[in-house]
Amino acid sequence: MQIKNLKFDKGIFLAPMAGVTDYSMRVLCHRMGAEMSVTEMLSAKALHYGDEKTEDLAKFDALTSPCSIQIFGHEPDIMAEAAAMLEKRFQPHMIDVNMGCPVKKIVSNGEGSALMKDSVLAEEIVKTVSSAIKAPLSVKIRAGWDENSKNAVYFALRMEKAGADMITVHGRTKSQMYNPGIDLDIIKDVKSALSVPVLGNGDIYTAADAVHMLEYTGCDGVMVARGAYGNPWIFKEIGCALEGKEYNSPSVAERIAVAKEHLSMLIADKGEYTGIREARKHLAWYLKGMRSAATARVDINHSESADEVVSILDRILTENEKM
Repeated sequence: MQIKNLKFDKGIFLAPMAGVTDYSMRVLCHRMGAEMSVTEMLSAKALHYGDEKTEDLAKFDALTSPCSIQIFGHEPDIMAEAAAMLEKRFQPHMIDVNMGCPVKKIVSNGEGSALMKDSVLAEEIVKTVSSAIKAPLSVKIRAGWDENSKNAVYFALRMEKAGADMITVHGRTKSQMYNPGIDLDIIKDVKSALSVPVLGNGDIYTAADAVHMLEYTGCDGVMVARGAYGNPWIFKEIGCALEGKEYNSPSVAERIAVAKEHLSMLIADKGEYTGIREARKHLAWYLKGMRSAATARVDINHSESADEVVSILDRILTENEKM
């Protein structure tokens, strides 16, 4: 798959997820085989007003490259200004425009998936942003607003015409949020209609899920979201499946070791107080399915120091190695 001057062997991307795909998460997923990662979404308006915390979300380096920075908003000029600023300051490999987020506080401002109800405004945003940057521009959309307005094909065609170099389709409507299962046919229809690369997104928890999506829809690649929770190895698993190679799942010791590393990176990046609190959800995902995981989660949520958390992880490792 090629997007302007970017080439990808398999098209296995890490999706943008607020509060999840920070720098530490992206480092681990790239190491395990993610060919591109996307940052947490950044508010174009916050960037316009010089919010430093928002800019912090955009950072990346050789360990998280290639990287796409995702922005959201509804004002074309401010969106273009933010994209241009991010390109100049960080030199991302791609800029992504969020037109798929279904969260109430985003759509209530006419942003995220609310833009799928206003294709004229959405098209103007893409035109304006595209003309303001040199990097490829992608757009992440949903199947539509609700069951009665599945307009992904029409909408994606307009985004392509406006200057989008890639489209990612989450196979659910805004109203469906994250349940029930995704509609693979809508992803297939978008792929059939467009000339630019199309990525499929939604319900990819195993290599089999990814392979099925690729084969059924004919999409150019997949974007993994919740399937990477506590499982950055999913990218290696998908890569092995596409190459016809054997994949060996990580042992408990490997999972604990990466959990510790993830904790360490979060603390180094954000300080012990914040790092520990942001690590809690990640550690719960790493421990899922292990013996005494429920007790460990409670203990971790009450821990205030890195040493305490590491001690709990060591305890879990010992208990599971006895099995």
